[in-house]
Amino acid sequence: MSTGKRERSTMSGFAQRWVLPFFDPRAVMRLAALPRYVTEMNAFRRMAKTGWPVAWRDTHPCLSERTATTPFDPHYFYQSAWLARRLVEMRPAAHVDIGSSVMMINAISAIVPVTFVDIRPLVCDLSDLKSIAGSIVALPFADASQTSISCLHVIEHIGLGRYGDRVDPEGYGRALAELARVAAPGGRLYISTPVGRQRVCFNAHRVFDPATIIAGLPGLSLTRFSLVDDSGRFQENCTLSKVEGLDYGCGLFEFQRRAP
Repeated sequence: MSTGKRERSTMSGFAQRWVLPFFDPRAVMRLAALPRYVTEMNAFRRMAKTGWPVAWRDTHPCLSERTATTPFDPHYFYQSAWLARRLVEMRPAAHVDIGSSVMMINAISAIVPVTFVDIRPLVCDLSDLKSIAGSIVALPFADASQTSISCLHVIEHIGLGRYGDRVDPEGYGRALAELARVAAPGGRLYISTPVGRQRVCFNAHRVFDPATIIAGLPGLSLTRFSLVDDSGRFQENCTLSKVEGLDYGCGLFEFQRRAP
């Protein structure tokens, strides 16, 4: 790629990141779909039986969901499947999750009893799912006390102020150190985070070189690595070299604490 093309691509991405928070082009696409919505609503009215009237006060336009395939976020889709399969295989007696997607955790609790930790505690009533308030940089657990821990798509946000946390350039390192502290000998730690060209995209997230994550977990060994690449393709049990050249992949790391 020529220097000029690289600069134009970078500027395009920069402009996109600054335009989208204030103007969502999807809103224009929804407006373009409005005539079809009105046409189909009127057709429904003509065909409907008397028991199904369509009143304007009850209408609820969904103008962006007519897609050729079912859309999904590859990072979140594959990381959930990855963790669930590992927990089914390992069958821990209990599991702790730090701040991951609650839509994943509710399903994981059907596999193993889960304690969910977040600065914003989850208020719900579900068997085998316990929620407690806690910070990832000061976890409410004793040293070397947890045998199965997950923290998916969380580390990259710590210290950027996005969720009301304190701005701290070393926040991600403090979080990794806490995860390492509470992992029991022989215990497993499952982490996912954006990987590729290392950088901070303030205040959305960081993107890591995998070596940075590994270095932040002294005493733990990387036992497996999987990847969602820039095209959204899942590569299970691959080498770290697969990250080379990526811009915004998702690294799925499985660590185990070495026995003393």
